Amino acid sequence: MRVRILTVLAALLAGTCAFAHAQQTKPMSIEVFPFELEDKSAGAGIIPPDDYDRRYLSESAQVTKDMLSKSGRFSVIDVPAGNEQAAAPRGLRNCGGCEASIAKAHGASLALLGIVTRVNRTEHTMFIRILDAETGKPVSSGFTNLRMGANHAWPRSAKWLMTNRILQ
Repeated sequence: MRVRILTVLAALLAGTCAFAHAQQTKPMSIEVFPFELEDKSAGAGIIPPDDYDRRYLSESAQVTKDMLSKSGRFSVIDVPAGNEQAAAPRGLRNCGGCEASIAKAHGASLALLGIVTRVNRTEHTMFIRILDAETGKPVSSGFTNLRMGANHAWPRSAKWLMTNRILQ
């Protein structure tokens, strides 16, 4: 009789653990916003962002989305390019975390924003922050420190950050 009771209890406990594990591994929905460029270089006032800058910012965001999806821990919410600029005319990086409420309105649980700071034409830093869409509080962040490489190196920095800071 005791063996039967212990067997039933063990089966219930295993089922409960499996259910809890299944709930725990459910991917979190996340909206990845377009990466932004903060140009602090001496040429910032003379040379505006160009097509190459926009291309590599876009590639950086795509690398980030791909890595989040492949991790199995996140479900990336694809939202058509909207009017984030109207919500934050000086960029999402300057709106005090307004990307969280935008992501919440789009049905995401988390909001991710990447910011490339151009130090000069061959050096940059990158910062990625993830905010809880409900509270606006930081969930995770990562910073590259100074990196060598012009705009073509930005996607590589995004990959490094995702591997070594965000998904670690």
